[in-house]
Amino acid sequence: MSQLRTVQVLGGGAGSSAHVTSLTAGLVARGVQVTVCAPAGADRAHDFPALGARFAPVPRRTDPVAVAALRAACADADVVHAHGLHAAVRTGIALSGRSTPLVVTWRTRTHAEGARGGLLRLLERRAARAAAVVLGSSSELVDRARRRGARDARLAPLSIPASRFPGTEHDGKARVELGVVERPLIVSAGSLHAHHGHDTLLDAAREWRALDPVPLLVVVGEGRRTEALRRRISEEGLPVVLTGCRDDLARILAVADLAVLPGRGEARPVLAQEALRLGVPLVAAGGGGLLELVGDAAELVPYGDAEALAGAVVRLLAAPEQRDRLAWAGRIQAAGWPTEDDTIAHVLAVYNELAKPTGSVPA
Repeated sequence: MSQLRTVQVLGGGAGSSAHVTSLTAGLVARGVQVTVCAPAGADRAHDFPALGARFAPVPRRTDPVAVAALRAACADADVVHAHGLHAAVRTGIALSGRSTPLVVTWRTRTHAEGARGGLLRLLERRAARAAAVVLGSSSELVDRARRRGARDARLAPLSIPASRFPGTEHDGKARVELGVVERPLIVSAGSLHAHHGHDTLLDAAREWRALDPVPLLVVVGEGRRTEALRRRISEEGLPVVLTGCRDDLARILAVADLAVLPGRGEARPVLAQEALRLGVPLVAAGGGGLLELVGDAAELVPYGDAEALAGAVVRLLAAPEQRDRLAWAGRIQAAGWPTEDDTIAHVLAVYNELAKPTGSVPA
């Protein structure tokens, strides 16, 4: 039986990167040949060659040069797997005219209005219709893929690898470094883009200034809104620190009093998973896919409602017993999430289904 040959096309986002890293390691360990296509530098950031995968640098664009590079990398593949909407569209173009089956994973529901909204729907239709199978991280995304014309859309067990959640002790040094020795620490994380709700978060932080002591909000991440948010923090004197991207989010979260997720779109945001696994009470703007993830183990508020967000934070900071309940519920909820083995076995079963009779390997 020939070795199953797969190509993973990496999109953006911390969740996609972590998922592809975990998936690559698991597939290689099961005897699958893996090529990872991503922009130059991703091999150093995620060390795909050390996992036993081949790395093919491919720009994150849809111009002819980028598409040709992606097409060449997929030339001998039995199955190609694209992670994210834009990666799926590029890959669908690259595989045009070939019979190579395409699997697409959707983790995030992207939001756009007006003309951009029309373009987004067009991209979603192209991605859904190009795929042999769409794997959605929530029921909402599965339904959305079907509405966009997917031939086969399925709910997928997606995990963030356990290695992202080290057994972090309560590290007093982290609080000293952040300047929160005797004040509450609130942590948020994610890319700083418009629909991720950071303006609402700053509106809420303005209300927290009335507390004594004043909590410090630490926001981990960067994006198109970084400079605008930084200006607003300075002009309004808000108790907020933007740290940029960091590789020690778990260490910071482990010493936090609360985690806050103000945005929408991603069904399995990294911050939510890390917070619940570490037993950090979470306040989140949520519904849909996020509700499936956290159940009753988080305080959920409407998206864009700064008053509700601020109120939930103030109530929890004043109620340590409620924070303890959420911490306990979060760990219980996280214990029931799919494992890495569950995720890899499910994906491999899909590959084997699509690649037959070329070759298959045990899931």
